[in-house]
Amino acid sequence: MTTPAERYAAFQEMHAGDGPALRAFRGLYDFDLDEFQLDACRALEAGDGVLVAAPTGSGKTVVGEFAVHLGLTEGRKCFYTTPIKALSNQKYNDLVKRYGAAKVGLLTGDNTVNGEAPIVVMTTEVLRNMLYAGSATLGGLGFVVMDEVHYLADRFRGAVWEEVIIHLPESVRLAALSATVSNAEEFGEWLGEVRGDTTVIVDEHRPVPLWQHMLVGNRLFDLFALDEQEEGPRDGRPRLNISLLRVTRDQERTGGARGFAKGRRGYSRPQRPRPPDRAAVIERLDAEGLLPAITFIFSRAGCDAAVMQCLYAGIRLTDERERHEIRQIVDERTAHLPDEDLAVLGFLEWRDCLERGLAAHHAGMLPTFKEVVEELFTQGLVKAVFATETLALGINMPARSVVIEKLDKWNGETHADLTPGEYTQLTGRAGRRGIDVEGHAVVIWQPGMDPVSVGGLAGTRTYPLRSSFRPSYNMAVNLVGQVGRERARTLLESSFAQFQADRAVVGIARQVRKAEEALSGYLEAMTCHLGDFEEYSTLRRRLSDRESELARQRGTARRLEALRSMEALRPGDVIRIPGGRRAGLAVVLDPGRMPRNGEGPSPLVLTIGKQVKRLSPTDFPVPVEPVDTVRIPKNFNSRSPKERANLIATLNAKIGDRDLGKPARVRDHAVEDEEVTGLRRAIRQHPCHGCEDREDHARWAERYHKLMRETESLRRRVESRSHVIARTFDRVCGVLDQLGYLDGETVTAEGRRLGRLYTELDLLTAECLRGGIWDNLEPAELAACVSALVFESRQSDEARRPKIPAGSATEALTQMVRLWGDLEGVEKDHGLSFIREPDFGFSWAAFRWAKGHTLDAVLSDGVNGAELAAGDFVRWCKQLIDLLGQVSLAAPPGGKVRATSEKAVDAIKRGVVAYSSLT
Repeated sequence: MTTPAERYAAFQEMHAGDGPALRAFRGLYDFDLDEFQLDACRALEAGDGVLVAAPTGSGKTVVGEFAVHLGLTEGRKCFYTTPIKALSNQKYNDLVKRYGAAKVGLLTGDNTVNGEAPIVVMTTEVLRNMLYAGSATLGGLGFVVMDEVHYLADRFRGAVWEEVIIHLPESVRLAALSATVSNAEEFGEWLGEVRGDTTVIVDEHRPVPLWQHMLVGNRLFDLFALDEQEEGPRDGRPRLNISLLRVTRDQERTGGARGFAKGRRGYSRPQRPRPPDRAAVIERLDAEGLLPAITFIFSRAGCDAAVMQCLYAGIRLTDERERHEIRQIVDERTAHLPDEDLAVLGFLEWRDCLERGLAAHHAGMLPTFKEVVEELFTQGLVKAVFATETLALGINMPARSVVIEKLDKWNGETHADLTPGEYTQLTGRAGRRGIDVEGHAVVIWQPGMDPVSVGGLAGTRTYPLRSSFRPSYNMAVNLVGQVGRERARTLLESSFAQFQADRAVVGIARQVRKAEEALSGYLEAMTCHLGDFEEYSTLRRRLSDRESELARQRGTARRLEALRSMEALRPGDVIRIPGGRRAGLAVVLDPGRMPRNGEGPSPLVLTIGKQVKRLSPTDFPVPVEPVDTVRIPKNFNSRSPKERANLIATLNAKIGDRDLGKPARVRDHAVEDEEVTGLRRAIRQHPCHGCEDREDHARWAERYHKLMRETESLRRRVESRSHVIARTFDRVCGVLDQLGYLDGETVTAEGRRLGRLYTELDLLTAECLRGGIWDNLEPAELAACVSALVFESRQSDEARRPKIPAGSATEALTQMVRLWGDLEGVEKDHGLSFIREPDFGFSWAAFRWAKGHTLDAVLSDGVNGAELAAGDFVRWCKQLIDLLGQVSLAAPPGGKVRATSEKAVDAIKRGVVAYSSLT
């Protein structure tokens, strides 16, 4: 038992390295801070910036909260930036609870609350816009927290993070909080170059241990094992559970325990094993004590269907007290929504599921509904949430367990496998600090899923942060206006993208130097005492290249001749297939003149072996000529074995023992070529031709020329990566010069208008304003047109032609597409391709909502004829409101477009769109 004096000495030692601000800050928590948190806080108090890279749920945000505390202590402002509005709302509420509403503000585009407060929570885009606008709110700024800074790898929005980091005043200390990435030191080194002294804190320790499992049927297995029966190399890495491997192999081999199913012909066939249904998974997790759980399903419809499956299975995870509390919270949080809208949104069924402890969470849900789910889950009232991967992006919703149904997802272009980084981000939600002793990640085994692949995802720790930065038109006019073109180029050269490119160039340049040393050695080895062997080897190489070119030309001519001969085939022609497995006689059933995949004719034939085969041009290296013809019966059925045999019998009877001669063979008749003749003569006459060591020298020369080609390729790679950002910036400025937004070092009036438009299609928006395309539109028509600049259809929606408003809106949308085509041509001339085509998919919904139609009517009509999810509708409306606000500010004062934009915003900001919850 320690004495009071000993306890005081231990306390003094623990706090020995703390400054006064950190000592006061530690008193705000009822738990001890981890060492990585203390190291980061000490660095901040010492005047450094910090980069903290640590797993999800490890408590990185404590460092951000200390930056806030430090700002208040020093009497300076602190901005807390997040990548998504929901996370900003959540952080705002947390800080209000601690410091009071008077000291905390919120700026997200949707909400402006107390924007001049000493602590302001905002989305990263808002801070970027303030920096370019030179906002007075930046006065007195001392600290910026960038939560989820690894978002700078996002290909659509990542550039914003780099813009903020580069353009923040030097006096501002940066606290960058990142998920675990394998190149944190590289990122920290870049931060040090652009921001000054930056301490990098990397912590890979999870405060709550994570256990990995696979659910095979109804049996839960550990993914890794620690006994002597482990499978895998003994190199310190966890090894796979041999029992799991045995069971999954048996499932694949025998078809599982489901036995055999009766086929159409009466015989039994093995039935493919299927994973357990979602209700069974939840029941199993409940039995194992693994709830609350988040099940990640990479489909919104799948999430909704999972909840209904559990509902129909009669699952109830809550007691009477919890159900009463859930109903109370739900009714309170949704009291502001009109009853008619709640009916459209399926409110009663949704609340019933919540009272059972079940919920979905995805971007298609109304924001208010999502916030309710988050609140109930955090309080432990909802026990099973089925979510898309967006839930893993920062929202504080930890669970005891995380379930992953599949290891691939649709990324907007194709079905792609989960990366180790994505897997870690998803499973990082498992394990609630201070509640759970351990977290659990469960992967549902599916036929074809290899536990080795799952082990690779769970055991890999290599997921580097890669920059997605590139200059935009808005960025260019703002930078040139602030610092001039040359200084702007220098600033952009300091981006993380260029930093990484330069790092890559260093490695390639090292390869070039090594290659150059080897080249000098090869050059010496091929030296000939009779003459210039490099000159001689060049002649030989030219001869070889010319002969190869002639051979290719002859091959092309042969293929064209063969294609022409195939195009001349007719049904009933008897042909000879020259080689391969199908060699021999065959009867043409269908000439197949319609090219398949652009490959040329593909005739359908019946072979002498009575098989029906589809041939391709590769089966005919030489032209094909019919050797005879047979009549094909009018109603010939190629699927009938009897009819195939009859046709082959007819063929045999007609051909009989006739000698058809040998099959045509590929013959190359080299045409005399003057260049070849001249090169051969020059080679024979060269002094080195008579050297005894000629072939030995030639081998060294071949190595020399091969390495020279590789070295030139490396040099081109170095050139292409050097100053790549500055070169892109020059091209962007070239477009702006041509269109009159820049005049050398001067930003024109039109350029200043462009500088106020922060949207992906900034240049097209500015051109629409300049061209007066929207001047005579009504508010609802303007909403329809501007929506085409923010909306992007999901790929599945593209097949249908979107409905658009008639009259002036149709004319304006047509002009917008024409304008886009003109800009695309200008970009092409300058080697750029930034601007996508306007998307009319949301125009009809925006028009009808701005016209005052009901939510039910607008959602039913939806996008491209498909019903629209409420969450998507609200999200696109908010983005539309944001751009309409920018258009209003950029449009000429007193002009009609400015007034119409403001009216359009008022028309859209109603009903469910107007309810932005801050609870």
